[in-house]
Amino acid sequence: MDFETWWLIFVPLVFALGWIASRVDIRQMLSETRTLPNSYFKGLNFLLNEEPDRAIDAFVEVAKLDPETTELHFALGSLFRRRGEMERAIRVHQSLLSRADLPHADRESAQHELAQDYLKAGMLDRAEQAYEQVLDTRFAVPAVRALIRIYESEHDWPRAIEAVKKLRALVDEPVPQLAHYQCEQAVAALSANPPRLDAAGAALDAADHAAAPLRGQKAGQASEARIAMLRAQLARMDGKPEAERAYLASVLDIAPEYASLVAPSLLESYRRLGQQQEGLSLLMTHYQRYPSLDTFNVVFRELRTQQGLGPAWAFARESLRAHPTLLGLDRLLEAELATRDGQAEGQGGDAKSATPASLPGGVPFGEQASGADLGLLRSLIHRHTQRLDRYACNVCGFEARHFYWQCPGCNAWETYQPRRLEELK
Repeated sequence: MDFETWWLIFVPLVFALGWIASRVDIRQMLSETRTLPNSYFKGLNFLLNEEPDRAIDAFVEVAKLDPETTELHFALGSLFRRRGEMERAIRVHQSLLSRADLPHADRESAQHELAQDYLKAGMLDRAEQAYEQVLDTRFAVPAVRALIRIYESEHDWPRAIEAVKKLRALVDEPVPQLAHYQCEQAVAALSANPPRLDAAGAALDAADHAAAPLRGQKAGQASEARIAMLRAQLARMDGKPEAERAYLASVLDIAPEYASLVAPSLLESYRRLGQQQEGLSLLMTHYQRYPSLDTFNVVFRELRTQQGLGPAWAFARESLRAHPTLLGLDRLLEAELATRDGQAEGQGGDAKSATPASLPGGVPFGEQASGADLGLLRSLIHRHTQRLDRYACNVCGFEARHFYWQCPGCNAWETYQPRRLEELK
């Protein structure tokens, strides 16, 4: 191949141009670096060394020296909010919004950040106003979700329902708690003086419609059970005992794990209709398939009332063998001591002359332990079972003696299982 002489000029020229370009870039970088305050690099170094307090102080100094550093202000505001310094976070974002030259996109971001500051600070009125100002921006979805949380905390269920409708118009996703919002409206109507039965019925119809997409799924059992329980309450207040019983019994089929919540009311509804034996038989059959402590307690007490202590203790013995729990034993001892006290009162207060209860097989219970021994045993067991006789949220772990559809600790819905702590272990 012939050697081209012009290559002797072209190749060195390319290298020279590349060298000049690199020198220009280096000089530009050095020039930009010299314009940054030393506090900026100190702040970065503190962040890398996981010293956020000293990093914040360094960045604050940079912000004072150069108020135009928008990105740095956003970073400072986020750091303040994470540390719980809400007043400082609010001031940072308010100072950004006060700038007339702030770009439109940055203004929307600052408004959204300020709304988050207000929400975390518990300033719900201001948070609501701030979120409403970004409903027509790219932050519409998180803003609507935040508004839903605000309306929930204020128990403003009509506005929460409207906010859910806005959310569903923006994103195609189910909102399971919508049925509970309708149920809360029904509870308010039933609790009014006088009760507003028509309004409660309309709210429950809306709850049925909201729960329809999850009907038949495990995820929808809680809302279905709650709707049935409220319809039973409505039927009772409307003078329809048979409808009340039907709604309560339906919980055993549509949400069998929630039977423990309706067992006392269900048995009472059968009793009002003079069918307590059928009610007891239904609960005993359900307990064999879905054992729970509260249902066990209801069945045991009703067996004592209808059939006497022998059948009740036979049921209890078999149940505790299959599902041994300290809470179950505690409830048994409580019932036994209550019976002994009643027998003693019926015989003029002479506890010693009370007829001893008999265990299955005809063995008198009094031969196993005296009343004093039983009282001591029950007090010792009860002391240990107090911490187990609670419901617990499976999200935040908040414990409560009463069952909640919405956790009082983290405000999440359907996080309580209808079982006591001991049954979950």
